[in-house]
Amino acid sequence: MMYAYRPEGARLVRLPHDAPPADARWIDLYRPMPVQVEALRALGVEVPTLADMEEIEISNRLYREDGVDYLTVVLPGANVDGEQVSGPVTFILGPDRLVTVRHHNPRPFETYPQRADKATTGCDQPGDILLGLFEEIIGRQADLLEAVGTALDQIGRRVYHEDARTDIAALRDLLRSTGLENERIGRVRLGLLTVERALGFLDQTPQGLPKKSTSAIKALRRDIGALSVHADFLGTRVEMVSDVTLGIINIGQSQTTKTVSVVAVIFMPPTLVASVYGMNFRVMPELDWTWGYPVAVGLMVASAVGAWAFFRWRRWL
Repeated sequence: MMYAYRPEGARLVRLPHDAPPADARWIDLYRPMPVQVEALRALGVEVPTLADMEEIEISNRLYREDGVDYLTVVLPGANVDGEQVSGPVTFILGPDRLVTVRHHNPRPFETYPQRADKATTGCDQPGDILLGLFEEIIGRQADLLEAVGTALDQIGRRVYHEDARTDIAALRDLLRSTGLENERIGRVRLGLLTVERALGFLDQTPQGLPKKSTSAIKALRRDIGALSVHADFLGTRVEMVSDVTLGIINIGQSQTTKTVSVVAVIFMPPTLVASVYGMNFRVMPELDWTWGYPVAVGLMVASAVGAWAFFRWRRWL
């Protein structure tokens, strides 16, 4: 799909689908079709394929060609099935327009057109729209980290709650939830890292940006630095919650093993007595005793009670 926008006053307005792409200041390609790629090629814009966008070399992600900047970052978003993934997004900054290419759906591309008038740089020129998008993207990463912090607060309250310590199944679910939050932090970290590299590239080659963009780029990079510190803090919290959860699970399992071992040891003396009187020797005087059976049963009970009393005395029970 192709979404085309142009500025009207301080806002961005979406153009009709049948409007010519040349009238747009920002063209957003979502899973572009061949006919849309050809339309942009006619405007002198080469749209990279998904394989090109997934190249891991920095030189293939950030470069300038024929006066056009190609910036590829990796952002968290939803795929066509609604699952949260990280995927590449390419920003093509030319003198006349900005083109974005994506194959998944990061939320800032939905929210920025309605908030473009509130962006620090405005939305008049392609460079302004690019920095406004980066500002929206960084704000979205901050929202994701805040959501992770809230989720970790809830998980922590459940882990440290007294009732949860005896429910191993619930603790395993909490451990799984903690792992999912850690994955979300990882996606945000990757997004912040790639956006910071793109801003650094723009700061070094600001040919396509207005002069006022230098201070905006520095402010965005400061925001990324602060969010990176926040992500590190949340990562530490994830490790702490995971360690505590695993420790409680191990303690529960150890307690179960201890109980089983104690029960086995308590029943060992009665088993020994029963084994002695179960031997098939011909001469066993106790077999002729009138009170032989009660005495044997009494020995078994006394030995079990004695073992139990010993464990209680040693505070093993």
